[in-house]
Amino acid sequence: MEAAQGKLTVIAHVACNNTRDSQELARHAESLGVDAIASIPPIYFRLPDRAIAQYWNDISAAAPHTDFIIYNIPQLAGVALTIPLLKEMLKNPNVIGVKNSSMPVQDIQMFKDEGTRGDRPFVVFNGPDEQFISGLMIGADGGIGGTYGAMPELFVKLYGLFRDGKWAEARQLQYDVDNIIYALCAGKCNLYAAIKEVLRRREGLDIGSVRPPLAAYTAEDDAAIAHAVSLIDLAMKRWVG
Repeated sequence: MEAAQGKLTVIAHVACNNTRDSQELARHAESLGVDAIASIPPIYFRLPDRAIAQYWNDISAAAPHTDFIIYNIPQLAGVALTIPLLKEMLKNPNVIGVKNSSMPVQDIQMFKDEGTRGDRPFVVFNGPDEQFISGLMIGADGGIGGTYGAMPELFVKLYGLFRDGKWAEARQLQYDVDNIIYALCAGKCNLYAAIKEVLRRREGLDIGSVRPPLAAYTAEDDAAIAHAVSLIDLAMKRWVG
């Protein structure tokens, strides 16, 4: 946080699969001065909305001076943020937004509409990188994405094209970005292992690999990584110069 102060907005994800550990992480994050904390719902057990709300509110109570962002990723968490659950969470004044990683962009519109009723500010972030401009078009305030680190310049350009109303160019760049994402997913290794290897090859950043049980990069992934690197280089030349 000391290095990021004034340069970046830092949102710390604090969720564990039990309330006590999540609260401990939330307290620690607040003590460091993060801008916000975020949490997915508890995973594995299918809990009712009231139990999920209690979990999130207990985490928020452990960091009472820090904004709270709900992280909706139903395809991995096994439970989806519903409008009734969001309404319940909006009773907590620290809840300022949603990072939405569900695939239907309609969810972004619904959460944005519900969250901005009345006078309180409320942000919604697009999660799926493959639909970045779709999320922005329907009302997302920005995006939080896993593949941004492999090609940040392309996402900055994409946001600029959208902001400037250059829809056709934005759509074509989104297609180029999507093809890069598909290439990053084409090997046997985990997506984030592929991204780390791309960063090593393109930027000279050797930041290790992923933690087990995620599949690390191996020589079997060379073709897929090389293809992803070539697509990034071509897109950079075309769109950034």
